[in-house]
Amino acid sequence: MGAPALLGPPLLLPLLLALLGRAPGAAAQAQVCTVSQSYFQLEENTNITGPLANITVPLGQHVELSDLSTPLAFEIRGNQLFLNTTLDYEETPILEAHIICKRGSSVVTNFRVLVVVQDVNDNAPEFPFTTKQWNVTEDTKVKSVVIPEAELQATDKDKDDTLFYSLLEVTPGASSFFSLEGVNRPSLRLDKPLDFLKTRNMTFQLIVQDTVGSTEPSHTATATLVLSVLPADLRPPWFLPCTYSDGYVCLEAQYHGSVPVGHRPTSPLTLRPGPIYAVDGDRGIDQRIVYSIAGGNQEDTFAINDTSGNLTMAKSVPSPTVFVLMVKAEQADGARYSITKATLEARGTAGRSPRFPQSVFRGTVEAGSGANATVRDAASPTQFLRIWAEDPEFPDLNSAIRYRITNSSDFTMEGEIVLTTRALQHASVFYAEVEANNTVTGATATATAEIHVMEQEPPATPPTGGGPGGDSQPGVGQPGAGQHFSTVDMAVLGGVLGALLLLALIGLVILLHKQYGHRLHCCSGKAGEPQALGSDNQAFLKEDEAAWAPSPSPEPQPTPPEETPVSPDPETPELPTPAQPRPEPLGLAPGTPAPAGAADSPSAVRSILTKERRPEGGYKAVWFGEDIGAEADVVVLNTPAAEVDGPGNAGSEDEGSSSDEDAGRRTPPAGSPDSTYI
Repeated sequence: MGAPALLGPPLLLPLLLALLGRAPGAAAQAQVCTVSQSYFQLEENTNITGPLANITVPLGQHVELSDLSTPLAFEIRGNQLFLNTTLDYEETPILEAHIICKRGSSVVTNFRVLVVVQDVNDNAPEFPFTTKQWNVTEDTKVKSVVIPEAELQATDKDKDDTLFYSLLEVTPGASSFFSLEGVNRPSLRLDKPLDFLKTRNMTFQLIVQDTVGSTEPSHTATATLVLSVLPADLRPPWFLPCTYSDGYVCLEAQYHGSVPVGHRPTSPLTLRPGPIYAVDGDRGIDQRIVYSIAGGNQEDTFAINDTSGNLTMAKSVPSPTVFVLMVKAEQADGARYSITKATLEARGTAGRSPRFPQSVFRGTVEAGSGANATVRDAASPTQFLRIWAEDPEFPDLNSAIRYRITNSSDFTMEGEIVLTTRALQHASVFYAEVEANNTVTGATATATAEIHVMEQEPPATPPTGGGPGGDSQPGVGQPGAGQHFSTVDMAVLGGVLGALLLLALIGLVILLHKQYGHRLHCCSGKAGEPQALGSDNQAFLKEDEAAWAPSPSPEPQPTPPEETPVSPDPETPELPTPAQPRPEPLGLAPGTPAPAGAADSPSAVRSILTKERRPEGGYKAVWFGEDIGAEADVVVLNTPAAEVDGPGNAGSEDEGSSSDEDAGRRTPPAGSPDSTYI
């Protein structure tokens, strides 16, 4: 029994020694806080929802975050470390968590957890502007930088990104003028000379990218460039008219003129191809031009207006001479100028007369207009008659020409206008001689003024006459009150009515001839010779005679009665007015005396076809009565034989002829069914 008791201690000793030997290290290890992982590498934009690391805390101790930790980035919950933010390389590339392990208020130990954020291309580049406007002068040198790089550079929050630039033209052809200095250098360079007259504005799109030719995500930004070309003072003044040689250089005009010897015109000289005039060659700048004579002005004969460029004579030239003036046009700022020649030839004035553009000037004036009435142009009645002449050699002397009428006291000249000196009451034609006198040279020329004094048309009034029942009726087709018709209108109307009447008579004669031609032939031996049909239509005069009243100088001639305008309406005959004259018998020329006995007839009705009557068949005649006025109606009477041949008409043919003479004076009964009005 003792043996087992002796064996116990030797067996427990090694075990105790082992436990005692290990106890110090284990106890020390159990009293220190530890963390499962203290270093992390994470890409930005990573969002970790779980614990970042586990912390081992000995019994009786606790852990907390130090103020040295990245603010608001970490949080300790229990014995675990959490990440409270989304990683962003551009904001915080490294995050630190300082952890303190305490027993009570005493610090046992501290340690650090480090999070390194890795950069990711997640931001697009940005321009500091949306649209940039830039002015470029026209004379900018080629290959020079127009816009520096600092003005066009873009930024990218991804700090390690490299930016690539490109230029895209919006205005066609603009890329031939400008380009970028490099793909990574956005400064703008001029590659071609600018021309303000051709291109004044150019627009580009400036594009930037953060990657090129990569599988990584690529981001792009765009901005607008507007370039305005400003004019530069490159060209001198140009005398006009001029011809462009290449769009930049203008071949300037030279001026020519003539002046009279011994005379000094006061007005500006007339030059060819025009007056002295210059403009700034740089139309965008358009500097004011100052004129002067730089040379050739012998004895200061000529003077020039420094503002207008008008050339005048300061003194007369005593003898024929040729002046070659050097005329200078200078910009008001004195930067540039041009010089051209003005050649002036002093000539003698003897033997040179003014010229009228035409030999006869025609005008009109209304009768009774009174004194100082203006004569109007016959070709354009709304315009005044203007009579003028010019000096072909010295147009500068045209203003010195004076006009007068030499052969008539009825008219006078006021400048180039003709006026009456008294009231001209009657229609007539005047031929006045107009003299043009150049008061400088003394030369004269003459022309004729043909002036027609026209009758003033009276206001139209409705005619009165005895109608059927004695009532007074207005004339058919009369113009309304206040209307006036010219002589031309009256002539045209009379011509139309005369033509219609002539056609009607011709048709009627043909119709009667077809119906009763055989009777006329068989009795031609006993009947009087028929008078030839004739007409005297004043409407078919020549145009000049119809338009103008006759001159009073010829001997008086019988004139046709004046006709009142009427409507050509054939359905309503016009009623006569008491003042209208009796018309001439149809078939007789105006002014020819009527046959004897015709005026003594009660109704003044005459037959113009025949006086013979046949016992058989009907009887037809055309009657022209005075009671129908100047506008005559043609009446065809179809009288049956029973009414015409009575007991007293059964005699011989001679007796029948006499009876026909009496029957021809009878007025047909009104409303007779055998009466036809044409």
